[in-house]
Amino acid sequence: MRVSAGDDGNVSIRPAERADLLAVVHIENASFSQPWPYDAFEGFLDESGFLIAEHDGDVVGYVVADVSRNFGRQLGHVKDVAVHPERRGLGIGSALLTRALAVLVAQGADTVKLEVRQSNDGAKRLYRNFGFEPLRRVPGYYEDGEDAIVMIRKLE
Repeated sequence: MRVSAGDDGNVSIRPAERADLLAVVHIENASFSQPWPYDAFEGFLDESGFLIAEHDGDVVGYVVADVSRNFGRQLGHVKDVAVHPERRGLGIGSALLTRALAVLVAQGADTVKLEVRQSNDGAKRLYRNFGFEPLRRVPGYYEDGEDAIVMIRKLE
């Protein structure tokens, strides 16, 4: 899949590889006040929903998603998504989410959930554009005490 990366070309989406992990952690650290550690990403390397956005050989974003069984159904979970701060607003996050949802559908998910900080209006807007609806608030979900909004989307 190719998306616009601005004036300098296209971005490709591909499965994550071990060689990508340092760049992924760099983007994670630049994006979140409570970032995942390296070994958390390492644990998802075999997941088909761990995808990388790449431009000119540089990792510019990623998504981590998987499927688990929940009450007899296949539940997709978008666990983490981020785009390098200098590459935001170019459609990379949307491209990553589109591809991740396709992977989850291929794995049999009928519903997808995610958690987002209550204060992250940009992410909530993106997720609403993808058909995610707020399900509930989880008080104190994040280590700093901020609430999370759990959002879900039914898949066809």
